[in-house]
Amino acid sequence: MKLNIGETIKKLRKEREITQEEFAEILGVSCQSVSRWENNSCYPDIELIPTIASFFNISTDKLMGVDETAEKIAVEQYLNDFQEAISVGNIDACIRIARAGVAEFPNNYALLNKLMYALFLATSDDADIVNWEENKQKYDTEIVALGERIIKYCPDTNIRYEATERLAFHHSEMGRKTIGRSIYETLPSIYNCRESAIWWALSEEEKLPHTRKYISKAYHILYDSLYRLMDLISANDALKVIDKMEALDRLMYDDNIPNFTWRSSNMAQHRAKYYMKLNRYAEAIQQLSISVQAAIEFDNRPDELKIKSILLGEKTVNKIDFETADSRPLREILRDKWLAEKHFDPIRDTNEFKFIVEQLK
Repeated sequence: MKLNIGETIKKLRKEREITQEEFAEILGVSCQSVSRWENNSCYPDIELIPTIASFFNISTDKLMGVDETAEKIAVEQYLNDFQEAISVGNIDACIRIARAGVAEFPNNYALLNKLMYALFLATSDDADIVNWEENKQKYDTEIVALGERIIKYCPDTNIRYEATERLAFHHSEMGRKTIGRSIYETLPSIYNCRESAIWWALSEEEKLPHTRKYISKAYHILYDSLYRLMDLISANDALKVIDKMEALDRLMYDDNIPNFTWRSSNMAQHRAKYYMKLNRYAEAIQQLSISVQAAIEFDNRPDELKIKSILLGEKTVNKIDFETADSRPLREILRDKWLAEKHFDPIRDTNEFKFIVEQLK
């Protein structure tokens, strides 16, 4: 039976807009070898088959014309294991899982993207990663290489843009802001995004779920922008911004704001911080008490909860979907990090503050 490996390679290579020279360089073979494969003059060496298949994000079975179900199942298992690890901040496990997946499927871009993500999170100074500074230097080259590879070759637009944004952020965090900014500039404008424009081409059945998904995305973009604004303005204005953020939450959730979210605790402690700057200590204590209760509720949230509102529709919030680089429960983060901020020094020795800390034990 004649194998059509060469025709498959040629088709996939052209879809990726990769020249024979580029493909040959990636594989470490001569351009003439690639040409002979595609002309069906000969087949690639058997040792190259897995590499070629993985590069095109297909299984060797598919490259040879066989069903790819087994690979799909294996990749899904890696992704599920990764999600379980990241939901509890076990970044070392995330790296191990992603590396194992990439070792088995060297050019699966979903797995390559997860590996880049895990290495990136390992450099975070905003979690309980003890050796984050060492990791910044240790993983710098690999993060950049993974990002550039995904950007150049990944056919999935969402994965490619995610890697682009992460690579730009990484360069900026490493002090290479000029490079980071130049990469950010390649991302599409919010005004020309697919989510906004595609509405006109959707069927009537697709429009409602799409619109609610777009509203949800816009909501999170606006919320993040308001969050960034707070520390750039006065304490009085920052408190007003928090009021607007809470009003936004009430709007989105029909006045039934979920009280189990991570940011419920975070925003309350932010409000307390700004009250401290204004010497409004009693109000700060009150907000810290709210933050404590929200942290306790978050740590004890159910595995699954259904939420419904007019703007967002119905959605299920799964505990495992939460992603963090910090393995501590939120109560410990509040106690060890947020309450350790110098803003709270004037009330640190009061009975009220000590009681708040005691609750977090």
